[in-house]
Amino acid sequence: MACANVSNCPCTADCPRHAKCCECVAHHRDHEGGIPGCFFTKEGEAKWDRSLEALCADRGLTVSR
Repeated sequence: MACANVSNCPCTADCPRHAKCCECVAHHRDHEGGIPGCFFTKEGEAKWDRSLEALCADRGLTVSR
């Protein structure tokens, strides 16, 4: 898969996928089960909770089930 990363990565994690968006998203999808830190605001990312509920709360959205 071709992936051109043209913006700076806001995630503070030190990993081999830093700033490689496609690799990072695929890794989280296949291995971590969480949402990459770059999807969160700076404040939300600092909490290290990568759940869907945390992302929605960080972005001011409501999760309905």
